[in-house]
Amino acid sequence: MQIISDSNHLRTALNNERGKNRSLAFVPTMGNLHKGHMELVKRAKSLADIVVVSIFVNPLQFGPNEDLEKYPRTLSTDKALLFSEGINTLFVPSEIDIYPNGREQETIIVVPEISKILCGRDRPGHFEGVATVVTKLLNLVTPDYAVFGEKDYQQLSIIRKLVHDLKFETNIVAVGTVRDDDGLALSSRNMYLNEDERKLAPLLFDTLAHCRDAIASGFDNFLELESHARFKLIESGFSLDYFTILDAQTLSEITEDTKEISILVAARLGETRLIDNVRISVNTATDWGILAAQ
Repeated sequence: MQIISDSNHLRTALNNERGKNRSLAFVPTMGNLHKGHMELVKRAKSLADIVVVSIFVNPLQFGPNEDLEKYPRTLSTDKALLFSEGINTLFVPSEIDIYPNGREQETIIVVPEISKILCGRDRPGHFEGVATVVTKLLNLVTPDYAVFGEKDYQQLSIIRKLVHDLKFETNIVAVGTVRDDDGLALSSRNMYLNEDERKLAPLLFDTLAHCRDAIASGFDNFLELESHARFKLIESGFSLDYFTILDAQTLSEITEDTKEISILVAARLGETRLIDNVRISVNTATDWGILAAQ
């Protein structure tokens, strides 16, 4: 596994691989790798001859009161995991390599509308930081495939739109959320949870699954489902940012054209912010006259 910290060196190395007609798959991460990340890596290996993984804790996507300084950095362990998986190239750039003129002078990529709702509303500037660094990394790597997890479904949707609108020749590949045995979605921030919070955290997925199962059974009053879920989570000790049921493709209100429904939640336990989502395909036999009216 070659470890590269300079973007010019990365371009040179990857151009050599392309000269041998080898396909490239890319997995961008912020490190502190866990089983969820490794599923992305495994999927990337199944898609292409060469796999590039990046580790960069992107300061541009952290707000002024967020956890940039204490975000877990475990580079030695991460290197060992990637080496054992047979990864070809690890890119570990410095902040000055990615933002040579400083954050304040950086050209910012804004994906309209979809970046301003849900997590974008509660974390202003976050998705601009994500879109900017993803654009830079895709330009550097120019992969055939870029692999992202579905746990942050809004982020995945933003990246898909970015790639489409800016006409990148990269296929975005999504990998399903990886969970602990009790259902909690794996996340680098789960380590912030204390023992009591960790015991309570799986209720987030349980609530999502209950709503999904209710919709699958024909219950079509989405407002009532959302209200019940919010009450249950708040009563149990969560501080809720949102719990909502939306069209999975547009992340807007469900209409008679909706093909898939997404149920999304962001909530806090103590100082830890957790996100999760589930989706369900719409049965074409559903009475949309009733469903769309809710």
